[in-house]
Amino acid sequence: MNHSLLKYCVTVFCAMLLSVAVVAQTRTVTGKVTSANSGEPMPGVNVTLKGATTGASTDIEGNYRITIPSGKATLVFSFIGMLPQEVNITNRTTINVELVENPTQLNEVVVTGYNSTQKKDILGSITSISTSKFKDIPVAGFDQALQGQAAGVQVTQSSGTPGGGVAVRIRGNTSISASNRPLFVVDGIPVMDDAVSGRSFGGQNDNTLSFINPNDIESMQVLKDASAKAIYGSRAANGVVLITTKRGKANSRTTVTLDAQRGIVDIIKKVDLLNSSELLALQREAVVNAGQDPDRRGLIAGVTDGINTDWLDAILRRGIYQQYQVSANGGNDKTRFYLSGGFRDEEGVQLNNRFTRYSGALNLDHKASSKFTISSNLALTFTTNDRVKGDNFLDGVYSGAIKSLPYYSPYNEQGRLYAPGDANYPGFPNFNPVAQAVLPRFKTYGTKILAGVSGQYEIIKNLKLTSKVSLDYNNSEEDQYESSATAIGGFLPAVGGQGYGVYSTNTLYTLLNSNTLTYLFNIGEKHHFNTLLGAEILQTKNRSSFASGRIFPSDDFTYINSSGVQDAAGSGFAQNGLMSGFGEVRYDFEEKYLATFTARYDGSSRFGPNRRFGFFPSISLGWRLSEEEWLKSWDFLQDLKVRGSFGYTGNERIGNFTYLGTWAASTYSGATGVSPNNLNNPLLQWERTREANVGIDASFWSGRLSVIIEAYDNLTDNLLFNQPLPLTTGFGGFQGNIGSISNRGLEFTLSTVNIDRSGDGGVRWNTDLNLSHNQNKVVQLVNDQPLFRGYTANGVSATNVILPGQPLGTFWGLKFLGVDVATGDALYEDYNKDGRISPDDAQVIGTAQPKVIGGFTNRISWRNFDLSVFFQFTYGNKILNFSNTTLLDNGANLENNQVRAALRRWQKPGDITDVPRYELGNTYNNFHSSRFIEDGSYLRLKNVALGYNLPQQWLSKVKVRTARLYATGINLWTLTSYSGADPEVSTLDGSTSAQGIDFFTLPQTRNITIGLTVGF
Repeated sequence: MNHSLLKYCVTVFCAMLLSVAVVAQTRTVTGKVTSANSGEPMPGVNVTLKGATTGASTDIEGNYRITIPSGKATLVFSFIGMLPQEVNITNRTTINVELVENPTQLNEVVVTGYNSTQKKDILGSITSISTSKFKDIPVAGFDQALQGQAAGVQVTQSSGTPGGGVAVRIRGNTSISASNRPLFVVDGIPVMDDAVSGRSFGGQNDNTLSFINPNDIESMQVLKDASAKAIYGSRAANGVVLITTKRGKANSRTTVTLDAQRGIVDIIKKVDLLNSSELLALQREAVVNAGQDPDRRGLIAGVTDGINTDWLDAILRRGIYQQYQVSANGGNDKTRFYLSGGFRDEEGVQLNNRFTRYSGALNLDHKASSKFTISSNLALTFTTNDRVKGDNFLDGVYSGAIKSLPYYSPYNEQGRLYAPGDANYPGFPNFNPVAQAVLPRFKTYGTKILAGVSGQYEIIKNLKLTSKVSLDYNNSEEDQYESSATAIGGFLPAVGGQGYGVYSTNTLYTLLNSNTLTYLFNIGEKHHFNTLLGAEILQTKNRSSFASGRIFPSDDFTYINSSGVQDAAGSGFAQNGLMSGFGEVRYDFEEKYLATFTARYDGSSRFGPNRRFGFFPSISLGWRLSEEEWLKSWDFLQDLKVRGSFGYTGNERIGNFTYLGTWAASTYSGATGVSPNNLNNPLLQWERTREANVGIDASFWSGRLSVIIEAYDNLTDNLLFNQPLPLTTGFGGFQGNIGSISNRGLEFTLSTVNIDRSGDGGVRWNTDLNLSHNQNKVVQLVNDQPLFRGYTANGVSATNVILPGQPLGTFWGLKFLGVDVATGDALYEDYNKDGRISPDDAQVIGTAQPKVIGGFTNRISWRNFDLSVFFQFTYGNKILNFSNTTLLDNGANLENNQVRAALRRWQKPGDITDVPRYELGNTYNNFHSSRFIEDGSYLRLKNVALGYNLPQQWLSKVKVRTARLYATGINLWTLTSYSGADPEVSTLDGSTSAQGIDFFTLPQTRNITIGLTVGF
């Protein structure tokens, strides 16, 4: 062997020895990380060697591989939203780990539209609301449960009518004439949220969302910025509320839960009215001040006021509320189910007013194979709504009772209700409100069906195709009869005085087919992608009909086929469609730098052929600072993320085919024919909202303190608006896209765990606070001329105005300067300086838009007891107490009762007061002005719930799994300076341009309920 060959062999031998030595000092450990809660694999978990920089992360299947030195060592498994876990390796080479959720729930899976993600990775503005926040509260609809629970969300229940309308606004009003309500999506099905009935009953619409049983809901997500909602494109400008219903759990035994609630319902406050003697003295004074003799008008003390009727007591009652529910859920590794049935019955505080709901739900999930899953959901609801006429009706029950003169009685000497034609019947408009409450039949029968079936197939690993077909079906039948003893059926000349009946139907249904592809993949161990591509087709159809009859033979025959005259009938049909394509890409680098791009392309039949399609993109970026090395040493900081988004959304919720030039039937000089009805506008398009949002999410001390701060700037242009035209054209206007509206605001959300000793049976106390400020402004219209809305008011042209530079909901009128101490006459500002007071002196006198809204919740648990206290508040908004133009009318007429404030009226020179003198026929002192504008701020103890969970040792003896007793109270206390019955009202339910008006609106109700929940 030569020298070179010997040298080579020695070198190789030494290298082999060195390699053996190195191998002997290291080893490889593998394993899988899963969630202890769901058992699902967890990708992206950090696996590090304690005390060293060696590390790895799990792949898409939760698997990891790490090389470490031999000997004793400890692996640390960490993931945001989960409790870190340390494992001693010893001699093992395979270690599987289950991670447990962190109390902050940052790993909670949140539905974000057609996809879902973990809460910690959200870049958009999304608020999650769990059922624990309203499980004991007897709300009729889930929209009521949103009140005060999410920053930027304003919820107003327009009246105390059961099943009545609820206005929901997310980050302000974006439109003048199109809908301002958010898009509600239940289990992926966009649901109808308009009134199901055809008659508003005085501005107070019925609430279709009350058809959905809140007890079947698992969670709600409120999508507020473009990053979160642009995936819904043309329907997302007003925000999106996603509702996920309950489903069965895999590998769990069947459980049955019974829930029963029963309570009382009462009005929170009555308007303080004058009694007979007080009113009579006031009326006599008004007549004398007009230079007339009160005795000759029949206003005789001791005679006229011989009767003293409290009309509010006569038409109001204490209602009974009851609700019962049974549900069952369970499943195995193949099939899961949730089944429920419910009954709700609520008597309104007005006589003959009642809302009843029967509901059922069935959700099924079946895993047909390792790759194919089938899911279905079905919710079926029947309702009966016994309605009474509301505030905008001249013969409304509550409004009539407030106005009625106390020295009349509802019953005659024989105990029979006074009717038109009776000698002592007060006459229209002071009809008999009690008769108006109990005699008419106003029944609305409602049906709602939500149904969907979907299939999901995994084509290849992590590539899934989901296809869904769904239906939202709504039907109403209205059966109405007003007898000859009512104001309309017995008084109105056009009806004939022998009864009046109406029967109408309305059916609206939406069919939807949605198809999506999702694909999750990684590039290396640091780049993570979640992609989605989808297409959707939606079609809505609406059919309606009505018929009316009058001149009935008697009030024992109440259906239209018995009427002597059937002179009005009609029917209608409308439809619209939406075709869409959409996509989303989510990316993160080491869960430290995040980005999301979303886009949707919509085509709607509601718009002109030249503007039918619209593109709605959004982009969002995020930086999780808490993952930076220079912040990881801050042990008190659990999560810190800054994020921003920019994008566009749209609003297509207007009437069908308004872009078309249409013709309608008409009559001229006794001849029938057709005439132009609507002008053609092929350029009609979507309203578009440009949205920018920035936010900071922070969590400290293992979730003991969490803070979210957000700021947004939204601008809506291409407003859908009926552009005014000179009447000489033959048209009052045409549908166009004009003007813009801005909404800018700040939102603050704080969650704290103040005390947590629940582990040893001690006290746990946590607090949630949210504050919101939104600045709404009309930026531009077709010109700078004001557009008047609301009511025609005495002394000015309207109560509300739409004006560039001012917010929607702006009040218009004279500026009230007080009362002249010498004459007692009202003083108004001569705004145009022409030396006289006229409608031309009207100006902006306030706004219904609040400066701040919010909610404040405290929850305390101790052993088996729990207490929840929720305050809801609004600050800085004004209310037009339009009722007082009648109830504090300064003697303009003698047909109505007056509020107690009339007693502080001016009576003699030198009197200092804010109520002008009373004089019969004097309308000047009652001009519409800022005298009727009041501060609408309030703090309300909205909900209180106290519960007790019976001890398990008691329940096990009777084979019961859980049992809970609880009591709840709603609207228990209100702090406000508003003089009306309730600051939380809106006469024109859901109106955008005429908000904050109280015109004989039934106030909210106080509910006291006890309940029992039992699980088997």
